[in-house]
Amino acid sequence: MKYALLSVSNKSGIVDFAKGLVSAGYNLISSGGTYKVISAEGIPVMRVSDYTGSPEILNGRVKTLHPKIHGGILAQRDNASHDLDRKVNRIELIDIVAVNLYPFKETVAKPNVTLEDAIENIDIGGPSMVRSAAKNYKDVAVMTNPNQYGIYLDSIKGNISIKPETLRRQFMLEAFKHTAEYDTAISAWMSENV
Repeated sequence: MKYALLSVSNKSGIVDFAKGLVSAGYNLISSGGTYKVISAEGIPVMRVSDYTGSPEILNGRVKTLHPKIHGGILAQRDNASHDLDRKVNRIELIDIVAVNLYPFKETVAKPNVTLEDAIENIDIGGPSMVRSAAKNYKDVAVMTNPNQYGIYLDSIKGNISIKPETLRRQFMLEAFKHTAEYDTAISAWMSENV
């Protein structure tokens, strides 16, 4: 079975992407608002909490920080030891990770933003999944921008000449840049406001 994990703050294009992934044979795993948007369209999708067997806790602060998520993303496909760990722990391989992060910059740009609002818009699970997928880019496609969805779908369906492995490398570079810019924005705002 093929799995894709979709957990996005910016929902642009996510429904069409989800439909395309299902038509390409992927099983979808999703959390929170992304799950609601996808399931409302009648697209088959599994909640992260149903997949992991662990509920979302701490008012949603902990959803995707789980070995079944990160094990599925980080497992090397040609590593017998990783295969054994996955089998023992019932971890499926996750081949696609589409994540964009909580809108920290947009939140702190609002007039009279509170420290509490800023803190609650610091994404933890999202950057962790992005970095896990980017680290394992040889096997996992990480997408942090809705503009990447269509081209990757076209690639895996063979509709364009660009190979999925070429896009995975490109997306990996964009992912690390994305998380670096995100952390820089948080650090800069905190330095001036805390």
